[in-house]
Amino acid sequence: MTDTAPADLDRFEITAPHRELLDQVLDRWSLAVLNELCEAPARFSTLRRAIPAVTQKSLTATLRRLERNGIVERVVLSTRPVAVEYRITPLGKTLRPPVDVILAWAHEHMPRIEAARRRFDDEMDETPRAGA
Repeated sequence: MTDTAPADLDRFEITAPHRELLDQVLDRWSLAVLNELCEAPARFSTLRRAIPAVTQKSLTATLRRLERNGIVERVVLSTRPVAVEYRITPLGKTLRPPVDVILAWAHEHMPRIEAARRRFDDEMDETPRAGA
């Protein structure tokens, strides 16, 4: 085996269950919710105010997905009237370090990424379109 041919154990593979999980916990709204809940537990209305672009329907769906995956827990508070609070679970807290690494990577490489995007867009603008 050569240096450029990694062993099967080193192969980077995303299986269907992995892809489903990543799609569910690392999407746009999930990251925003996790960012808020890492700071402190919050009620639905507090999350809506903290993430103004999210719709009620999207926030509800996001919280349910995160709860289903064990990342967030829904806690019924014994208040009058009864209230619900969302909290990040211990499992959910373990997501913070890998997400921080990805964000640090993006921050470090953003100038190169933006340059690549500009080159791509410029090339697309110069390429004749079929039927044009």
